[in-house]
Amino acid sequence: MDVDTNISESLSKRLSDYQQWREGLVATIQSYQSWIEQEELANGEDDLRVYELVDALKADKLTVAIVGEFSRGKTELINAIFFADYKVRLLPTEAGRTTMCPTELRYDPDVPASLRLLPIESRRGHETIAELKASPTYWTTFPLELDSPEQLAETFKEIVKNKPVSIPEAQELGLYDPSSPESGAKVTIPLWRHAVVNYPHPLLQQGLVVLDTPGLNSLGSEPELTMSMLPNAHVIIFVLGADTGVTKSDMQVWQDHVCVAKGDSDAGRIVVLNKVDTLWDELRGAHAISATISRQAQETAAALGLSRNRVFPVSAQKGLLAKIKQDAQLIERSGLPALENKLSGDIIPAKQALVRQKIVRDIGGIIKSTAAMVETRLAVTKAELKELRGVSGKNQSVIENMLTKKSKDQADYDKKLQGLENTKQVLGEQVRLLLDYLSMEAFDTLIAKTRQDMKGSWTTHGLKGGMKTFFEGTIATMDKVHKHTERMKGLVEAIYKQFQVGHGLAKIKLESFALDPYCKQLKRLNKEAEVFRNSPSMVMTEQHFVVKRFFITLVSRTRQLFDECNRDAAAWSKAVMSPVFAQIREHKVMMDQRMENLKKINRSVKHLNQRIAQLEATKAKLESQQQVNRDILSKISEPLPEHGGSLAEEDVPAIRGVA
Repeated sequence: MDVDTNISESLSKRLSDYQQWREGLVATIQSYQSWIEQEELANGEDDLRVYELVDALKADKLTVAIVGEFSRGKTELINAIFFADYKVRLLPTEAGRTTMCPTELRYDPDVPASLRLLPIESRRGHETIAELKASPTYWTTFPLELDSPEQLAETFKEIVKNKPVSIPEAQELGLYDPSSPESGAKVTIPLWRHAVVNYPHPLLQQGLVVLDTPGLNSLGSEPELTMSMLPNAHVIIFVLGADTGVTKSDMQVWQDHVCVAKGDSDAGRIVVLNKVDTLWDELRGAHAISATISRQAQETAAALGLSRNRVFPVSAQKGLLAKIKQDAQLIERSGLPALENKLSGDIIPAKQALVRQKIVRDIGGIIKSTAAMVETRLAVTKAELKELRGVSGKNQSVIENMLTKKSKDQADYDKKLQGLENTKQVLGEQVRLLLDYLSMEAFDTLIAKTRQDMKGSWTTHGLKGGMKTFFEGTIATMDKVHKHTERMKGLVEAIYKQFQVGHGLAKIKLESFALDPYCKQLKRLNKEAEVFRNSPSMVMTEQHFVVKRFFITLVSRTRQLFDECNRDAAAWSKAVMSPVFAQIREHKVMMDQRMENLKKINRSVKHLNQRIAQLEATKAKLESQQQVNRDILSKISEPLPEHGGSLAEEDVPAIRGVA
């Protein structure tokens, strides 16, 4: 089907720029990996980390989450921004009961265009949505007829379907509200628990993912939605109604979910004051209407504690209509262009910064180690070149004296190396202990203690006791990890100083383990636990289901954090030690080579000019290798077009450690 796309040019252009930057970065990393293999500067473990990073970059996504209470126009906003090119309203927005089903819009070229739906009955199990995504057998799949907008719209209606069930079944699924006006032996519940739309929209093809959420204060809301999906979104769009303003329920969603997920800074949060067309009073002048909308936007910003430039008055319904009719004046009046420009200006730089951080974390140690090794070789080469030029034309005794001095230096270095082996064993034991702190076995021990403290009770009191035990245990573990990594860093620094001072190794700045992001996430999870314990759902529904579901989700997310922290700790251990030991080993090799060359020169002066020529060539090659390291650093730091600025010094701590 040929369509005239109405997607924001700004958003599309910036996504395209980002995609090109990312693809260029992948090519640079792959070239860099080939180069270090060719120069014999890599090892198998490093190769694996680089390959994993490249795969992750290729599968990279940018996620925008749409959040708000019921009937605020979230789905209509998605229709207006992403699906107006089909000239119909694709995603269902009918009045009446709203779906409880979170919906992801994404694109995977390896999967046919389809709507995948997870049955509501899956809430009975212990698996999280993330775990269920890995198994297609749990899902019901509907193919999408891309050439038929009417058929697409009909298929998407499946998302909002409901069904009547008995009260005991609704209670079992955590979907029964005793205060509901529904009466009789049956209650209505959603048919589906989660939806994934795989759709080849131009923006989705470029890696954008849109998450449409139900009302987060609603009965049966998935804890996984607020504890994992929202915090992982790069931008959250919070939708309010201009006809209602900031209600008590809106404020609760904002404080308990948006602020918990993204923190209190403006970054990553955009507010849409939707349905401003309800204020378009034909009996008032345009200036008066504009003043009213501006005042309401200002009041909204003040109520939420947000900058005014983060609040966008919009009419999603009129914007969709204007795009379908190609009405440029109405499109501008709808407010959509300003929102789309802000969205593109926020999400792309934020995502690029995260990718840079991941590169630094995953392969910064490799780049740093390679740079240190090249620096050591270059320093030794320059020193030897200077010495040999100095003895050119001198008598034999000068070379013999130099040989005697180098022999003494070599013996001193070898003696230090002998003592180093014991220290390396101690460090190896320290690494093992560090990873034990963050192991799944240690985590499971903590969970067992939590369950014991709960004493089989799924009551609110039992949850509070269990969560107290749980978070005290995680915080204590992180405190141990912090102290342990600082001790390890101090030990490595002492080793390096012993060799660096006496033998002129290149200076290296060793970085501390970046534990703060994990501590912040644990604090956020703890805060989310507090929110959940005090939420209406604890009173409105069967505690056994709700508390158990929350506990399972909390454990799953924290287990994932521990696993990520474990892998990062292992990578940090290697990154902090590898450059040091690589330099120490390399210096030994270079010293031995210098001794052999001096012996040759001592036996025959004719070797002197040959060696000087070799060193000149080696120096040129090493300087070229230095440039390769600078090139990858430059590529990582490269800003996107029109974004301006470059990567700050503090943004690449693991790479820029070599003087």
